[in-house]
Amino acid sequence: MKINPAVLVSPAEVSMRHAALFVLVLALALPAAAAEPRARDLGIPFDFGSPGRFNAITDVAGVEVGHVTLIEGDAVRTGVTAVLPRGKGDAAASQCFGGWFSLNGNGEMTGTAWLEESGLLEGPVMITNTNSVGVVRDAVISYAARRWGPKGYQELWSLPVVAETWDGHLNDVYGMHVKPEHAFRAIDGAASGPVAEGNVGGGTGMICYEFKGGIGTASRVLDAKAGGYTVGVLVQANFGLRHQLRIAGLPMGRELREGLVYSKETGSIIIVVATDAPLLPHQMKRMARRAALGLARTGSVAGNGSGDLFVAFSTANAKAADKEGTTALQMLPNDRMGPLFEATVGATEEAIVNALVAGRTMRGRDGHEVLGLPLEKVREILRRHGLLAAR
Repeated sequence: MKINPAVLVSPAEVSMRHAALFVLVLALALPAAAAEPRARDLGIPFDFGSPGRFNAITDVAGVEVGHVTLIEGDAVRTGVTAVLPRGKGDAAASQCFGGWFSLNGNGEMTGTAWLEESGLLEGPVMITNTNSVGVVRDAVISYAARRWGPKGYQELWSLPVVAETWDGHLNDVYGMHVKPEHAFRAIDGAASGPVAEGNVGGGTGMICYEFKGGIGTASRVLDAKAGGYTVGVLVQANFGLRHQLRIAGLPMGRELREGLVYSKETGSIIIVVATDAPLLPHQMKRMARRAALGLARTGSVAGNGSGDLFVAFSTANAKAADKEGTTALQMLPNDRMGPLFEATVGATEEAIVNALVAGRTMRGRDGHEVLGLPLEKVREILRRHGLLAAR
C-alpha cells in the first residue's frame, strides 16, 4: 500500500512489534484527500469566486503541506502540520514577505515579533498542540542546522513560526507525545497537490463548534481581469460553541444539538493565508486581517478564551531578502487588492467548513467522544431552505 505523502503517520510511540500494523490501520483510516467528500461535494454553496485545481493552499505554486498524525491507545490524539511556503528545496532559502494578525490573543504563535519588525517570513509555518510549541520550535531550528550545516542556511529558520491550538479534551496534552522527529517528518513529508483534512496532523484532536474539527483548506483563483492570482488558506479549527455555527449563512448549530461538548466558550483557530500576488508586508497584514471576516461568516465571535491568530505570506518577490545592493520589487497597488480580500474571506470560510466536513467522530482521553458533523442532516437543512447546490 502506498501512503499519501501528504499524510505521514508516525508509529514512534507504538512498540516496534506493532508499528507496521499501526501504520497500516491509520493509512486505511486516512485515505488520499481526493477520495474524501468535501463541502462542495455535498452541495454546500460558497461565495466569492472559483477554487483552484485542488481547492487547497497548495494551489499557490511552490507551497507544500505535510502532516504527522499521532493516535495511540485511548489518550494520544495529536500531531504536527507543516506549511512550507517555498517547498523543501533550494527555494526555501528565499524568505517571503509576510504579515500576521491577532484577532484574539489567547494563544501562541512564535516568531511574530520578528515577522512584524522585518516583514519577512523565514522557513515553514508549523502547527501543533498547545504544550508542544516549544519542542516543535526547537526541532525546526535543529532540522535546519543539521540539513544545511553551519553556513548558508544557518539563519534561515532561527526564529520559526510555530502556532498552536489546545487538544486536551481528546488528547493527553500533558503527556508531551509530540517529539522532534515528528516535526522532522512533517517537513520531510510535505508535498504539493491534495491536502488531507480533518483528523490529521496538528488537527488530530481538535474540536470545532463542538463537532470534530481539525485541518481544513481551500483556495480561490482570481479572474484574468483581477490579475489571475491565487489565494490559498489552511486552518487548524478548534473553536466555537454549537449555537454559533453557520453554514451557507444558515444557523445550523441551532438545529444540530446532538453531542454537545462544552458548557462555556473555549478553543482557538490558526489561519495561514498564502498568495502568489506581489504584495509587500503591510499588504500581507491586510490580507491576514481579512481572514477574520471568513471566520465570522461561520459564526465565530472570537471569544475571550479563543486564540485566533493568522499569518499571511506572498510567494512573489523571491529576492526580497537579498542582503547585497538594492532589490527590484513588484507591488500590486492597494486599489487592486479588493479581489484578494474577497478571495481570502471566501477561502477562509470554506476551509473551516471543509475541516468540519472531514472531521470524523473520535473517542479519546477519559472516554471523551466528539461527534463528526452529521453530513446528511446538513444537506437536509440546506435543501429545506433551497440552498443545496447541484453536485
